[in-house]
Amino acid sequence: MPMPKGHKSDFGYSTVASTGGMGYREIAEHMTLQGDKMNHSTARNVFVASMKKLARASCEFYGIPTTEENIKRVSNDPRFQSGICDILRDI
Repeated sequence: MPMPKGHKSDFGYSTVASTGGMGYREIAEHMTLQGDKMNHSTARNVFVASMKKLARASCEFYGIPTTEENIKRVSNDPRFQSGICDILRDI
């Protein structure tokens, strides 16, 4: 059975480094140096899980149905992630 093809997002791919931050490998290395053993895939999973929490709250706030499909679509959207980054920078 062939491996499934990757999914191309309508608005590009979500990355941490594109917003001026560290990449997943750099985050994992930093966390490991701080005493929390982590690899790049765990760093990505933690990041995506936190984006899902923020996406769920945003959907609830704007009255968008909080289905898993909507939460995943919003949380993986690079525009949403960039907006969260801008909010955090302003704080």
